[in-house]
Amino acid sequence: MPKIYLTYLSYLKKIKALASQIKREVKLMTLCGTHSQTIAQYNLKSILPTNIRLKAGPGCPICVTSVQDIDNLVKLSLAGIPLAIYGDAWQLAGSEMSLEKAKAQGADVAIIYSVEEALSLSRWKKNLVFFGVGFETTAPMTAWAVKKGLTVYSSHKLFPPAMGALLNSGELKIDGFINPGHVSSIIGLKTYQKFKIPQVVAGFKQEDVLIAIRMLLKQIIESRKEVENEYRRLVKPEGNPQALNLIKEVFEIQPAHWRGLGIIPASGLEIKKKFSQGDAKRKYQDILKKQDKSNFSKPSACQCSAVLRGLKEPQECPLFKKVCAPENPQGPCMVSIEGTCYIDCALTLL
Repeated sequence: MPKIYLTYLSYLKKIKALASQIKREVKLMTLCGTHSQTIAQYNLKSILPTNIRLKAGPGCPICVTSVQDIDNLVKLSLAGIPLAIYGDAWQLAGSEMSLEKAKAQGADVAIIYSVEEALSLSRWKKNLVFFGVGFETTAPMTAWAVKKGLTVYSSHKLFPPAMGALLNSGELKIDGFINPGHVSSIIGLKTYQKFKIPQVVAGFKQEDVLIAIRMLLKQIIESRKEVENEYRRLVKPEGNPQALNLIKEVFEIQPAHWRGLGIIPASGLEIKKKFSQGDAKRKYQDILKKQDKSNFSKPSACQCSAVLRGLKEPQECPLFKKVCAPENPQGPCMVSIEGTCYIDCALTLL
């Protein structure tokens, strides 16, 4: 029997032994779309003890991007402002349309794969705006590009405030968090300590996730509420000081609207006045202030909001795999490859 399989069985055996000591259901929430991909790829939910439940949280930055931000970008694009966006944002709908549909109406919307590519495009596309989206992982590169002269519409968000919002809402009893590895490589461990709940920062391999689950179960049994680091090969306690300094230099912290979670205080990153020449929201305020806000809360049968909060599984949405699929997404959870609905749908079609 291959050594890797024996190790895998050893992890499972330890998890089952710990789970048998807990005489209740345990809900552990993953906070990163890549963790959700790993769990789905290896079908980990099906092999865990029946009292251990894995719930996916709002770990997909595209999925939590607000309707208002997409409406603003559509407004800019239809006013003749060239946009550069990541591919995940291509089909993300606002109240009226997506950027894909805006392009079909003549807007200049380019899909790019890096901030450097956006910066290169801006040298020959006058007034180009880059859609800055993501958590602490991607914010440093956007900050670097702003300093290099790129104009940015920032939808960047800080992840720890969302963890606090989930815990404070009381909608779902969460017994432990599997904290995001990529975000943690930037911010380190200290920020998480204010949350009095078992937490493990984990890597993205199958064994990383299983080890993290085992570590969380041990904390629960021992009545500990600590921040442990399984992903030591990448995540340092202090994080990445250089990246953090870039974020601090270029951005200021403001409230932000998260799809599914509402407005979360001190969770958004807006470009500082010092770099106002690179802030699309200031540069094009005359266009954006005309934006009609009446449709920002347009009703929908899509259950992505509940999925992002761990209250429902994708299969509980009436649109899932019927009307809503990766080739025809009806909600943000089906748009991105890190979205819970996209992951569940794509893997069940294999």
